[in-house]
Amino acid sequence: MSQDPEVRPGKPVPDGKDRESGAMSDEVRLSHEEMEIADEFEDVPTSVIFEVIRREGEHELARPVSALWWSGIAAGLAISTSVLSKGFLVAVLPHADWTPAVANLGYTVGFLIVILGRMQLFTENTITPILPLFLNPSLEALGRIGRLWGIVFAANLVGCAAAAAVLSFSGIVPEDRFEGVLEVSRHYAEADALSHFLWGIPAGFLIAALVWILPRMESAGEVLIIVIMTYVIGIGGMSHVVAGSTELFILVAHGELGLGKAVVAGILPAFAGNVLGGTGIFAALTYAQVREEI
Repeated sequence: MSQDPEVRPGKPVPDGKDRESGAMSDEVRLSHEEMEIADEFEDVPTSVIFEVIRREGEHELARPVSALWWSGIAAGLAISTSVLSKGFLVAVLPHADWTPAVANLGYTVGFLIVILGRMQLFTENTITPILPLFLNPSLEALGRIGRLWGIVFAANLVGCAAAAAVLSFSGIVPEDRFEGVLEVSRHYAEADALSHFLWGIPAGFLIAALVWILPRMESAGEVLIIVIMTYVIGIGGMSHVVAGSTELFILVAHGELGLGKAVVAGILPAFAGNVLGGTGIFAALTYAQVREEI
C-alpha cells in the first residue's frame, strides 16, 4: 500500500476532514514535487529581502578601491548608451505628441547594461550600503559609506565625461543621428537647479525601489522590471545624476554650457535629489517596516 502524500498548510484537504480525527482540516495534501513548486511561489518575507540587500551592501563596502573605481568608470561609459539610444530615436522619429513615449524606450538601454552587468552605479548605492548602517550606526560605518560613494560617484563622472568626449570629437556617430543626442541633452540642461533637485527625488526613489525588487526577480523578470522602472524615469523627465551628467558633459564639450554651471546647476542638485529619494525616503521606509522583525 502506498503512503499518503505529504501535508502542506494552506487550503482544506479534498474530503474536508482529517483522516485520523475526522475533524475539518486546514491543510492541503501535496506531493513532494508539488510542495517544491509551492515554495517557489511563496511570498518572500520583507526581512529576507532586507538581509539579501544588506549582505550585498557589506560586500560593496569591503571591495577594494581599484575594483570600485574601474567598475564605476565602466558604468559611466555604459550609461551613455541611454542618452545615445534615446537621441537616435529622437533623430529618426517625427516630432509628434507620441514621440517621447517611443524615444524613452532608448533611455532604458544603458540601465540594462549597467544593472545586468553588475557595474557600480552611484544611485544603486543610495540603498545597498545604507542598510548595514541602519543596523549598526557608527562614525566608522558612515565613513565607509562616504568612501564608497566618493569613489563610485567620481568614477561614474569620469566615465560620463570620457563618453561625452568620445561621442563629441571622434566622429563615431553620424552627424544626423548625433543631432538627436544634442537635442536630448539641451532639453535636460534647460531645467534650473531647483528643478533638477526636485525631479531627482522620484528618480532616486525609483532606482532604490528597483534595487529592492530585483532579488525577487528571475532573469526575464529582471529585464522587464528594469525597463519599466527606468522608462518611467525617462518618460517622466526626471533627473538621474549619472545619465544626466553625460548629457551635460556633451554640451560642455560642444561649448554650449560652462563646466561650472553644469556642476552647480545640474549635477549637484540631481545628486542631492537622488540621495534624498533613494536614501532619505525609500531606504528609511524600508528599514522602518522591518526593524521589528530583524
